[in-house]
Amino acid sequence: FVFCLQVLGRFNRARAARLTLPHFTCQTPLFMPVGTQGTIKGLTTDQLETIGCQIILGNTYHLELRPGSQLIDDLGGLHKFMNWKRALLTDSGGFQMVSLLHLADITEEGVTFQSPVDGKPMLLTPEESINIQNNIGADIIMALDDVVKTTITGPRIEEAMYRTLRWIDRCIAAHKKPDVQNLFGIVQGGLDPVLRDICVRGLVERNLPGYAIGGLAGGEDKDSFWRVVAQCTAGLPEDKPRYVMGVGYPLDIVVCSALGADMYDCVYPTRTARFGSALVPEGVLKLKQNAMATDERPIDPSCPCMVCKNYTRAYLHCLVTKDPMGSQLLSYHNLSFMARLSRDLHMSILEGRFPEFVRGFLRVQFPKGDVPKWVHNAMEVAGIDISECCTPTNCQHDAMEAAGVDISEFCPPTRCP
Repeated sequence: FVFCLQVLGRFNRARAARLTLPHFTCQTPLFMPVGTQGTIKGLTTDQLETIGCQIILGNTYHLELRPGSQLIDDLGGLHKFMNWKRALLTDSGGFQMVSLLHLADITEEGVTFQSPVDGKPMLLTPEESINIQNNIGADIIMALDDVVKTTITGPRIEEAMYRTLRWIDRCIAAHKKPDVQNLFGIVQGGLDPVLRDICVRGLVERNLPGYAIGGLAGGEDKDSFWRVVAQCTAGLPEDKPRYVMGVGYPLDIVVCSALGADMYDCVYPTRTARFGSALVPEGVLKLKQNAMATDERPIDPSCPCMVCKNYTRAYLHCLVTKDPMGSQLLSYHNLSFMARLSRDLHMSILEGRFPEFVRGFLRVQFPKGDVPKWVHNAMEVAGIDISECCTPTNCQHDAMEAAGVDISEFCPPTRCP
């Protein structure tokens, strides 16, 4: 394998590690911004370095459509093509089975897409996905998996899981550059713990460089979400990276890191920026609101990024309602927020203060003590006591529920839906 994962510190399941890849040495936990076609909209690669981005995610399907993987290969690979000196990860194109389902036909051979560019059919097989990713040249490449929404039930979930295991062998056989690119497998199985376990064991038997947990963040309830993450991280090897795909909400990243995950990606920080929203420790600041028009404060007084150092909420309010520069500045800030969150997670684990970090994070996000029940449940499994972050009422509820007392008739609708 052309990587090295060195775990530097732990707290129960949570771990801080050094991940050495061909183009960059990363610190985990880490968040990866999504640069679908080799770019983060509105930001230069120099800015992304300044922000502290360690790995950028590219999309195999879209890069093959335009400009084409062969051209990228001819011009020296995606690193050179986009002038990015740090690490890259390419997805397999499997997610488009969900996002472009109306354009896709899935069979054992692969998935046939109708191109949204010119309408022509494009057959993406496991072999072709790996060939495209070999051409693109990312440090980490993903196996093609059969992706279904977690909200779907029935035999389709089982079919997709077993097909994912069959396809991983085709991906391994097709991989021409194992000396310079790391192939990760993807755990599927929906919300079914039996299917997830079969898939975890099957992938671990292949002894891959790393493993992703796929098929989440697609509309499932949060209690099911964290339980799948906890189950999969517990079954995956200690010496390999664990990547939860499609996760980008800060709260989710903190919870998943407590459960032993290392890597995350999502369009959320940049997409919400384009809608005029900034990430702050308290949650989200909506800069389009009229109250922002005369606010002379920075987005976040505690943030050291160049946006918070130089621009007021009032100025940004003016931009986000009229000028593309607004979304660019908010994208810069939001990715800075995610990079700082990643560093804080890493350092708090390394310095033995991870429980204090989690409690501080929750106190700021939930100043009234209304921490969601799913977070309570996940932190219990992670071995982190968050009772001091909760209102006495919440803590009493949890104690009574743990004792087997039915308290539903005493709870307001917001507590016990």
